[in-house]
Amino acid sequence: MVAERAERTAEVAASAGGPRPLSAGAWLALMLDEIDYGMVLLSPDGRVQHMNHAARAELEGSPLLQVQQATLQVRRPQDYEPLRSALHDAAVRRRRRLVTLEAADQTLTIAVVPLGEMPQPATLLVLSKSRVCEELSLQGYASHYGLTLAEGQVLKALCAGQTPGNVAERHGVAISTIRTQIHAIRAKTGMQSISSLVQQIARLPPLMGALRCLAP
Repeated sequence: MVAERAERTAEVAASAGGPRPLSAGAWLALMLDEIDYGMVLLSPDGRVQHMNHAARAELEGSPLLQVQQATLQVRRPQDYEPLRSALHDAAVRRRRRLVTLEAADQTLTIAVVPLGEMPQPATLLVLSKSRVCEELSLQGYASHYGLTLAEGQVLKALCAGQTPGNVAERHGVAISTIRTQIHAIRAKTGMQSISSLVQQIARLPPLMGALRCLAP
């Protein structure tokens, strides 16, 4: 229904000599690019029909997955059967699965979700995030609460899983300085603990960089 309305609007605009509006599918693709989870749509034969920006960024140089000739492939032989089994369950049994692939320094969990009904089903892969939130979201949060540049850097490090001691060592300052900055962050944001602060950051909506649209 939405697509039909979009097409009728496009026809009216074209007949009036105006610019042709984007189709519903084009708008949907733009919407998916603003989501902070990698999303890959597969056809029944396993071919990639669409990837959003987060998925393209996640798979670029990934030691676990790659796309070759429009087909999603694992890079390591031991990952072939777990992913193949999950895709088969989604396509045939209409069953949702979680698959976790692990390399030496990277873990990727994939939600395998069946879409649609026969005879034209599809499978959606939703990739886990590699970080708590987008850089711009974190910067926006820090700006909203009036954090200093140093406090913003500490907050970013805490969200990346570093301890106050790790942050102090990395920045070459005393741990008492980091603790003072953490106290200031908690006071400005109203958070009672570091864990509650990180949880709030994790729930932020994504602010994706506009410059990505300039990439080829």
